[in-house]
Amino acid sequence: MQIKNNTIYWVGHLPNDFNEHFAGQTFVSPKDGLIDNIQIYADLVQRPGDILLTFHSFDADHKKWGQVLRSSTVSLERKDSEKWIPFFLPDLPIQKEMVYGFRVHTAGALVGIGEAAGVIKNRPYTFGQEWKGSSAEDVGEYYSYFSLVFKIELRH
Repeated sequence: MQIKNNTIYWVGHLPNDFNEHFAGQTFVSPKDGLIDNIQIYADLVQRPGDILLTFHSFDADHKKWGQVLRSSTVSLERKDSEKWIPFFLPDLPIQKEMVYGFRVHTAGALVGIGEAAGVIKNRPYTFGQEWKGSSAEDVGEYYSYFSLVFKIELRH
């Protein structure tokens, strides 16, 4: 989990921009277990709508997303601003020290999701990287000094 929030990243369709913006986060699993849900922090729901979270295996050496292992959709309203939003992925098995990731997509909404920007250049986030992509460039970019704000509920 990464619960520090000092900025936001906009997911969805920004005004005066023809592209959809996506976000994602990779992480190394700290233990074996079953995921119940992944929560992201919706700092601001500017435009309500459905938001899709897809969960993947991740090849950290080649920075490649694996196939979708599970997905979950949540409908967000303006009242969901400043709340933790759970995406339920019941009984999704993950293995200790394996790398996984999730991506967040929306075609109709505009949501500012919580993000943490590292403040000390020589201390990147070591558990994974934030990914930012758009409909113009789905490959996207990876960042060690940024992390989405997220929680993973894991049972073992």
